[in-house]
Amino acid sequence: MNKGGVKAVLFDLDGTLIDTAPELALALNAVCRDDGKAAVSDALIRAATSHGSQALIRLAYPELSPSTQEFERRRELLLDYYHAGLGCRNRLFSGCEEVLSELSALGIAWGIVTNKPAWLTQPLLARMRFPTEPDCVVSGDTVSRPKPAPEPLLHAAQLLGLEAGLCIYLGDAERDIQAANAAGMRALVALYGYLAPEDTPSQWGGAGTVETPLDLLHWL
Repeated sequence: MNKGGVKAVLFDLDGTLIDTAPELALALNAVCRDDGKAAVSDALIRAATSHGSQALIRLAYPELSPSTQEFERRRELLLDYYHAGLGCRNRLFSGCEEVLSELSALGIAWGIVTNKPAWLTQPLLARMRFPTEPDCVVSGDTVSRPKPAPEPLLHAAQLLGLEAGLCIYLGDAERDIQAANAAGMRALVALYGYLAPEDTPSQWGGAGTVETPLDLLHWL
């Protein structure tokens, strides 16, 4: 029984709901291979994945300025490789399937709010198997400003017909916590996600942290 007044749980996508790092590692190292560069380690890629395609290219090409055509060409190639391989290695984080099933049993809606653009989000989700379908999906280009702005989360609450304060948002990056706080949602940090060694989630201002997806159930 849901005694906490929570009506919806919203998830960040990469590093929170779905483990997308293996596919992004394949795509980034395909770009490196084209240039004859050494492959980047999976551990480094994993820590950078939540920060998007620019962060991944900066990781592999620290000598390139993000304002250059060379940088943008490689970023676009990374996304092309990633799009071509979508679904081959993606999986839900362990425990997420059980969490989604329990949310359904409790009558709690769930959704996804990601900075990933819709042209990558939608085909990725189409290849995933969820125990129940999300009640809303907000991509990085659904509204005018992505996270850390609150607009994506406020839009998700509007789609669900709920006040933001009745929602929990779970994410693995500081921008997720900033967006949730600005939207008036309860913000939780997914410690199992793509955190870098230098990250300090205890200082992000979240309402709490979860070590595993199943820990989320204690907040309901």
